[in-house]
Amino acid sequence: MAVPIRRLCVALTLCCALVAGATACGKGETFTRNDAAVVAADTPSPTTSAERQKFAKARFVANAGLAAGATYQWIVKPWKEGKFKKGAKGRKFTLVKAGLAGAFAYNRLKAAVRNAEGDPQLSKALAPLTAGIESLKTLPSKLRKGDSPDVVADSFDDIINKVKDAGKSAGAEVKNQVPSASQLRGGS
Repeated sequence: MAVPIRRLCVALTLCCALVAGATACGKGETFTRNDAAVVAADTPSPTTSAERQKFAKARFVANAGLAAGATYQWIVKPWKEGKFKKGAKGRKFTLVKAGLAGAFAYNRLKAAVRNAEGDPQLSKALAPLTAGIESLKTLPSKLRKGDSPDVVADSFDDIINKVKDAGKSAGAEVKNQVPSASQLRGGS
């Protein structure tokens, strides 16, 4: 009698999961209590302040890089190409993408500021920029209201460059990382 492939795959997957689960539970000390085995999990060790600072810099670089990439790809580059000017082909779509990129960049810059708080050098370098980053929050609405896209694009470019310079001065060089469309839509 032939066994359908689907059943075979399900059985194989289930066996693998059970074996993997059983071998994962083998680490730690075993205590017995009323003929039942209890496995004590290893306790996690806290991260040192040096590790925390290293991770803070890495997270800062990743978040600031995504913000810089989105700003350059969907705000600065179209602005320099003249796609924000009245009468330009695809202007509305370009402005919508710029608005999305602006919201994304603001979100990532706020995350970068939170990450920078874990490193003393970064937090000192970014302290003067928090007001400028906060001002980016209103720029997408200014685009919708019809304010000059040149002013909006220049503001984003200026803040991103200041964040990059602050990161570089603190030993965390930021490079542009263009986010995917799903990251842009998801906000992270």
